[in-house]
Amino acid sequence: MKSVWRRLSGAERFLVAVFVVTLPLATPLVRGDGVGYYAYARSMLIDGDLRFEKDWLVANASFVRSVTDASGRIRPDQYTATGYVANHFTVGPSLLWLPPLALTHLLVLFSQRLGATIPADGYAWPYRVTVALATATYAFIGLVLAFQMARRYASEWWALLATLGIWFGSSLPVYMYLNPAWSHALSAFAVSLFLWYWFRTRAGRTIAQWIMLGLMGALMVNIYYPNAMLLIIPGLDALKTYAAGWKISGVGQVRTLTTRYLAFAGAVLAGLLPTLVTRRIIFGSVLESGYPSLTSWCWGRPWFAEVLFSSNHGLFSWTPILLPGSVGLAWVVARDREVGLYLVAASVVFYYLIASYPTWHGLSSFSNRFFVSLTPVFVIGLAALLAGLARRPVPAAALAIVVGALVVWNLGLIFQWGTKMIPNRGPVDWREVARNQVEAVPRRVAAVTADFFTNRRRLLAIIQQEDLQEAESWESTLPPCR
Repeated sequence: MKSVWRRLSGAERFLVAVFVVTLPLATPLVRGDGVGYYAYARSMLIDGDLRFEKDWLVANASFVRSVTDASGRIRPDQYTATGYVANHFTVGPSLLWLPPLALTHLLVLFSQRLGATIPADGYAWPYRVTVALATATYAFIGLVLAFQMARRYASEWWALLATLGIWFGSSLPVYMYLNPAWSHALSAFAVSLFLWYWFRTRAGRTIAQWIMLGLMGALMVNIYYPNAMLLIIPGLDALKTYAAGWKISGVGQVRTLTTRYLAFAGAVLAGLLPTLVTRRIIFGSVLESGYPSLTSWCWGRPWFAEVLFSSNHGLFSWTPILLPGSVGLAWVVARDREVGLYLVAASVVFYYLIASYPTWHGLSSFSNRFFVSLTPVFVIGLAALLAGLARRPVPAAALAIVVGALVVWNLGLIFQWGTKMIPNRGPVDWREVARNQVEAVPRRVAAVTADFFTNRRRLLAIIQQEDLQEAESWESTLPPCR
C-alpha cells in the first residue's frame, strides 16, 4: 500500500485526500431508478433468481405507487410475456456491485452466528452502505483515470483543476454520493476505464489487449446502453489503420488487422452476455430492452437546443462548467488531431442520440444526467482549454477563480435540487434559482448539513415525502415527436 502511495504524484495524492474527506457524503439510499439497478444484484445474490417482486414492493413510496394498483399489488402491466417483472434497467451496475456485496453478505451471515440480528436479505444497512461506498469508489477511480488522460494535453496543475472542476461542477456528485444506486457514476467509471486503456495501448495492442479492450467496451454498454457510441472511437481508429496498412503492406497487413478487430468484436459480444441473457429471460428476446422502441424516437427532429440550454435540465444551463469542457475539445484537436476528432465524433453522436430520445430531459434529473457518461471527455476538454488559455496568457488565478465560481454555483444548485427548493421534475425558474443562491442557500446550508450528518434518516424521509407529493402531480407521458 505504501509503495502505491509513493508512486502517486502530488496531484493524485490531493485527489485521494479530497475523496476521503467527501466519502461521508455517500448516502446508503436505494430509490427510484436505483431500485431496478440494484434488484439484479440483490435478487441474484440472495434469492438466486431474477424475480423482482420483493424489490418492487419494498421500494420508496413514489416507485411503489408507479407500479402497484389500489390494493398494493403489482399491476399486471408490470409483467412481461415471460411472467417476469419488467425490469428494463441495465444489469451492468450489479456486475460491479456483486463482488463487494458478496463479501458483505458473508460478513452478515458470520455476524448472525455471533448473535447479531442484521437480516441477510440484501435490504439491510450493510448492503446499502456497501453499494454507496462501492459506487463512490468506482467513480473516484474513473476521475483519477480521467486526470491521467488529461495530463496528455495539459500540465498536472491544469489537469488537477479540470478534474476537480468537473467532479464538483457537474451532475457527478449527485449520482456519486446522493443517488449511488443509479447507473450514472458507474457509467462514468466504465467510460474512463475504456478510454484510458484505449489511450494506454494505442501504440500497439496484442490480441490479448484487444480482447481486454473489448471486454471493457462491453462493460460500459452493459452499464448504460448509449455508451455504445464510444465504440466509434476504436472503430474510427481501425479505419485509419486499415487505410495505412493497405498502403504499406497490402493484403497481408489487412489480414493481420482483421484478426485483431475480430478479436475485439468477439470480446464485446461475449462481454455483453449478461445483458443478452437477462433480456432473453425477462423479455423473451435478446433484442428487447424494455425501453421505448427506437421507432418512437425523434430521429428527424431532435431536441438539439433544448437538451443543452433548456431550463428543463439543460446540460449547459444547469451545469455551465461543461460548456468550456466541451469547447476545450477544439484545443485537444489542435494538439492531437486524430484523438481530438475521435472524441468530438463520439460526443456528437452521443449528443444526437440523447437529443432524439423523447424524454431527453431525464424526468427527475439533476442537469442532464445522461451526459455523466462523458465525464472523462469533459475533464480532458477542460484541462486542454485551461492550458491553452494560460498560454495566451490568461492569469492562472483568474482561471482558477472562474472554475471555483462554477463549482460553488453548482453545489448551491445541487443543494436547492436535493432539498426540493426547486422542482426535481420539469423546468425551473432561473430568477428563483438565482435568488435562492444568494438568499436561501446561505441561510439554510448549515442547518441542513448538520441534519445530513447527524439525522440523515429523518432528513431523507422528509425529502422523499416531498418527492412523492411532486411525483403525484407530475405526468410522465412519452411526448410525441415534433
